[in-house]
Amino acid sequence: KQWYQRRVAITAGIELNPMFVKGYLRKAAVLKIDKPQEAKAVYEKALEIDPNNAEAKQGIHHCSQSLRNLKPEDRAKLAMNDPEIQQILQDPSMQVILEQMQKDPAAAQEHLKNADVRDKFMKLVESGVVQVR
Repeated sequence: KQWYQRRVAITAGIELNPMFVKGYLRKAAVLKIDKPQEAKAVYEKALEIDPNNAEAKQGIHHCSQSLRNLKPEDRAKLAMNDPEIQQILQDPSMQVILEQMQKDPAAAQEHLKNADVRDKFMKLVESGVVQVR
């Protein structure tokens, strides 16, 4: 209950001042306990505001480490709750690209030359939804 109240208060503070970096850092610190993927996104938002913020950089690293330490099936399950992952997977062009990449490694190299496709693909890999061998 205390964590929930803290989250609500911090979120309200961010809504009042969306440029308040410490608000994002506090929110991420609370989230990283049980929602490292969400926490990572909040740390990334803090870095958009203050690109040199050491605490946000360290937080992203910590969250990435926590996610890597999860079992692959748990990491993928967690990722499926991420709206960005859902959007990528529902994109018809990405579905075709992923299918082609699975069948033909040369197609994978060609598709990854496109920065947008590469970013989306890397997001899927980092989340554990797509595994690279």
